[in-house]
Formats: sequence, structure tokens, C-alpha cells
Amino acid sequence: MAEAIWDRLFINARIATMTTGGEPYGMIDAAALAVSGDKIRWIGNLEDLSPDVVKNTREVLDLEGRWMTPGLIDCHTHLVYAGNRAGEFEMGLNGASYAEIAASGGGIISTVTQTRDASESDLAAESQPRLQALIDGGVTTVEIKSGYGLDLETEIKMLEVARQLGTINPVRVQKTFLGAHALPPEFAGDSDGYMAKVCHEMLPTIHALGLIDAVDAFCETIGFSAEQVRQLFKAAEKLKLPLKLHAEQLSNLHGAELAAHFRALSADHLEYVDEKGVAAMAKFGTVAVILPGAFYFLRETRKPPIELLRKYKVPMALATDCNPGSSPTTSPQLMMNMAAILFRLTPEEALTGFTRNAAAALGLASEIGTLEIGKQADLAIWNIEHPSELTQGIGTNPLYIRYYGKSGKGAVPARV
Repeated sequence: MAEAIWDRLFINARIATMTTGGEPYGMIDAAALAVSGDKIRWIGNLEDLSPDVVKNTREVLDLEGRWMTPGLIDCHTHLVYAGNRAGEFEMGLNGASYAEIAASGGGIISTVTQTRDASESDLAAESQPRLQALIDGGVTTVEIKSGYGLDLETEIKMLEVARQLGTINPVRVQKTFLGAHALPPEFAGDSDGYMAKVCHEMLPTIHALGLIDAVDAFCETIGFSAEQVRQLFKAAEKLKLPLKLHAEQLSNLHGAELAAHFRALSADHLEYVDEKGVAAMAKFGTVAVILPGAFYFLRETRKPPIELLRKYKVPMALATDCNPGSSPTTSPQLMMNMAAILFRLTPEEALTGFTRNAAAALGLASEIGTLEIGKQADLAIWNIEHPSELTQGIGTNPLYIRYYGKSGKGAVPARV
């Protein structure tokens, strides 16, 4: 091979590239990976590198046999919010359902009130520790939704905070507009009127500010109907914005099928999706985002149809769904374990869910999610003997190094 000078070279690694068509996890043993700028420039067996190439690299890091994976991708979070809903947690333990809590003025509206009242700086200060916990767990890309404002001013505030968090932290933040998350109190009994406001005022205004990477909605009996979501998707299509959808979490409104026909990036939750919805997702390339944290926390009993998703070869992503009411977690490892124990995903499926398939759920599969030449050098290096340990551990965090390519930061041990 030709001589080259790279910025950094990781040697004596075991690498799970998470690519398809080869060894499980895309494994390469006794491997090396080279980085220049923010991109992967070489990956392969260490014995294939000439001593001169290693010598001429600016920095060489010996991983001493540790495992390297792509940086983790949390493709569904509600990370920016104010306050907490611990009282509702207690209500749920005393028998109240999610729908009953929402009907009593709790649920999403409770967080809306607290988020509206918070200043931008206070909102950023509350959200930063949650983002830091994800970063400390190996996350290099995170999606953050709005949806706790439900008015133009607060939705802008939330997305500005999300953008700010991505600026001051070594992590990629994808911003999703979720104005159609719930019906605000001022539109009680007028969901059509509120959806019109979302479509014709909020969406175009926020898009003009450059704050939107995708558009989402909550298609549910306590959210918005499929026809209302269709109106939003049509408005987003005119702005050429990618689509996502909370679908079939509590009932089957055929939201997944609707999302698929609009070629949405993902349909998320999916406990009640039927075979027709799964088939549509397979046909149009919509990723299934499985959220075991909410399933566990709400003590649901209807599981996503994992076997159907496998049968139709629908890619399955995983995410924390970090939010104050139904999934108050910032642990990707815990979500992988829950997906395996509760839904019977294999460890390889679980890790794929936080890497390759999570990238696809954000429309970023060409840039991140696998370790390949030309992709962004987002890396997680672990003190483990096998990648399955990332799923086996119940909320463990064996991270050694988290390396974020765009900043070139993180090439120091995370644990001493």
C-alpha cells in the first residue's frame, strides 16, 4: 500500500465495524484504524500496515486489545425539558394509566407548563447533565425533539437550546420539530385548529430559522389522528423536511403505514403495529425505532412484533426515549439489555440498533453508524472481552474512550 501520514492511528484493537455481509458484528481481530481530520482513512488488520506508515503517523494510540465500535447514536430523545414528573410516577404505581394521568392535567402538559416557564439559560442548564450522561455512555450523535412548548415561542426556545448544546459539546445534535406532540390547554377541544397553527405558522417559521432537521408527530388517541398527521406531513414535504412518527404506542391508528407511505425515516414505539403496517415500512424503507424504556416504565404488556419486523427485514433501531414522563433514562446500555430481556433481541441486533440502524433512522447512514473508510471518525472504545457484554450488562458503562471525529476530542482514557 502507498505511504501515508495520518493524524491518529489506533492499533492493537478488536473492531466491531457493524457492517453487513461478513463476520458477526463486522468483526476484525488484531486490527487498526486510522483517522485524518474527522474521517476514517484506513481500517483493517494491523499486520497489513508497514512500519513506515505507523512511524509517520502523528499520534499512535495502543488500545491493548480493547474493543472499538462506532460511536453510539441515540435516535429518539426528548432531552430538552424543564422540571420533573416524579409525582406522576407515584400515581402510576398507585394504578393510574398513562392516559388517565394525561387526562387529569399531567403527562406531557405538565412538562409543557414547566418548560414554558423556564428561561433559555435555565432550560440549557437543566438539559446539559442529561446530554453529558449520554456522552459519557459513548453517544456521539443524539436526536433532540421539541414538543414541550406547544407554542411558537417555546418551541423555538427548545430548539435553540438543542442547537446550543450541540455547539458547546463534542456531539452531533439532530433537531426534530415535534409541535404536534399534544394539544395545548389554550386549544382544548380544537385539535384541528391547533394542527392548522402547527402546519401554517409554527412549522414554516421555525424552518426559516434553520432549526429543523426533521418533523415528528404523536399519532395516538391522546395525540393526533392519522388524518391530522397527514396534513402535517404534507406541509413538511413542501419544505423538503424528513419525517418521523410516534406510531402505534398505545393503539393502532395505522400511523406506521401512513409514515411509510410518506417515506418517513422512522416509525417509533410500534407496540400495536399490524402486519400491514410492517409490510409498508419494509416496502418504503422506514426504520422501526424500538423504545424499551417507555414500555418498561409504563408497565405495558403489548410488545412490539419483533418477529414480524424480522420477517419483513425492517431495520430495528433502539433509543433511550429520554423524557421526564415515560422513559427517564440516559443509558444506552440499559436499553440494549431491556431490548434483549423484554423483546428477545440478540446482542448483535441491540448494538446494531444503537449504531447502523440508528444512523438510518436519522437519515445519516452514509456518514455514521458503521466503521468504514470515508465515514466520520465517531468511535467508542470499551473495556470488554466481547461486544455482547454491552447488552449483557444491566446499565453498566465500560467505556474507555469516546472519540468524536469533528472535534478530534476524546482520545484519552475515560476511565483511570
